[in-house]
Amino acid sequence: MTTSSPPIRFAIIGAGWRSEFFLRIAATVPEVLNCTGVLARSEPSRSRIRDGWDVPVVPAVEDLLATDPEFVIACVSWSSMPGVVRDLVARGVKVLAETPPAPDLEGLRALWHDVGSTGLVQVAEQYLRMPGHASRKAVVDRGVIGAPTFVEVASTHMYHSMSLIRSFLGAGMEEAVVNAHRFTAPLVDPLSFSGWEANPQPKEAATTIATLDFGDGRCGLYLFTDNQWWNPLLSRRILVRGEKGEIVDDNVVRLTDEGVVSSPLSYRRLGVDMNLEGNELAAVAFDGQIVYHNPWLGSRFSEDDIAVASFLLEVGAWARGEAPEPYPLAEACQDHYLALAIEESIQRGRNVRAVKEVWA
Repeated sequence: MTTSSPPIRFAIIGAGWRSEFFLRIAATVPEVLNCTGVLARSEPSRSRIRDGWDVPVVPAVEDLLATDPEFVIACVSWSSMPGVVRDLVARGVKVLAETPPAPDLEGLRALWHDVGSTGLVQVAEQYLRMPGHASRKAVVDRGVIGAPTFVEVASTHMYHSMSLIRSFLGAGMEEAVVNAHRFTAPLVDPLSFSGWEANPQPKEAATTIATLDFGDGRCGLYLFTDNQWWNPLLSRRILVRGEKGEIVDDNVVRLTDEGVVSSPLSYRRLGVDMNLEGNELAAVAFDGQIVYHNPWLGSRFSEDDIAVASFLLEVGAWARGEAPEPYPLAEACQDHYLALAIEESIQRGRNVRAVKEVWA
């Protein structure tokens, strides 16, 4: 956005914890993002949102659309999402659906059949906008490690990981052979979304491991352990291997004319030691060049909030006809389809082929 652009206006359907991510971000940068209203079904939810965020709270879709949003974010349950999306599209409203857009394969197919051709639906997938992943993608796109052939993601679950794997491999809508297994073992889990546990004890935790063979030597490896997002005892890892080297987390190793070279992705963080510029990430550099700038300097956003805010900005530009689709429904369907194939492989105990679907 330019400094003269009016704030992007969006409304929200739903009053759960995911809705508050968007509300918090809009409250921090009101000159850029403006939540025009929230639809909450119950009076307790309406009161909580109204008191906590000082935004209009309404009981019906008609009232929400009267606040004049440029797009509506659907933050509802998996089972409710397809119906909410269909209703908004039928009204000609641009929609940002939370992930996933439908709970199962038949639901994805039916939703695509009903709204896929309208071009009105985007899906909230922010992971490639996170500073670390965006920096790695910038290095890959420069050809530093050659064409990517293998990606390992051990950080987030299901469709989010599928998005990262497909994007780094450039896999598009291609078929994949999926082989998955799940194991359980005791693990202490002291921190969850609900907060710290006073006296954590080991409990059974499941680890899912899956390979996705896209052909032409391109493979993805998916690893996820229960609560890997928040459990501080579990690391988060990513590896992108190409023809000439690989990126492992924040280290890049590749073959050059001078020999094998290893270089880090270097993060400049403000507020460290005697730095008084703030308390946030400023930029990421590789080999003396900036590969990522924080577009929200001064907001003190976490890296996840940076990604969500950046995605909202892209959706707003798309809604205004100023930019391409950031993550259209077809992409979201494909990523959830692959995630469902992992579950199917586990249940059936054999390989599962993910074929080209209707959205491809």
